Amino acid sequence: MTAKPRLIALSLGVLLVACGGPFVLLPGGSLEGKTEPAPQSWSFTDAIDTVQLETNPADPYSVNIWVVALSDALYVHAGDNRAAWVEHMESDPDVRLRADGTIYDLAGARVESQGEFDHFSDAYEKKYGRRPGNENVAEAYLFRLTPR
Repeated sequence: MTAKPRLIALSLGVLLVACGGPFVLLPGGSLEGKTEPAPQSWSFTDAIDTVQLETNPADPYSVNIWVVALSDALYVHAGDNRAAWVEHMESDPDVRLRADGTIYDLAGARVESQGEFDHFSDAYEKKYGRRPGNENVAEAYLFRLTPR
């Protein structure tokens, strides 16, 4: 490997380590930022397309993800994809979410009610312009995030 490709690889490695969370589609580790109590209303997230979700407190794992606010809860959706963050939340529901630079300590619970899933799907379509790919609550991974 010549000096130029090594310099590029080193620069990318430093950038990924320095960003304190996920980088585009690549998962990251522990989120950095100021932690505040969860707000009474999550409606401010209506103007935010992507947030960062950190799971697995013992070995932090963070991803960029879409979020939908309904009432006093936030929802994150993996469709029928049993992603690493889904497995982490099923093992330990404690998560951290970074929205607009602020971190919130939350707990996730899988949604099991088709009615709640349908309500989420309507809000998802309103925010993102399309419905979730799989709307069967038994086959999809939808999590409600609430304060710990």
